[in-house]
Amino acid sequence: MNTMVWVLILLVVAYTMGFSIQLWKHQNKIGSIATFLLALAVIITPFLSVFRW
Repeated sequence: MNTMVWVLILLVVAYTMGFSIQLWKHQNKIGSIATFLLALAVIITPFLSVFRW
């Protein structure tokens, strides 16, 4: 179950980071930074809620 959760998290992060890179290439730097912060939140949130280290 943990493996499936991590795979889904990595897929969401990869998609979000790709979108952030596309925004940066199209000169939307504020949107790119906000999307990058969203990707960081997607990585950090499971540690605080699901896995409870």
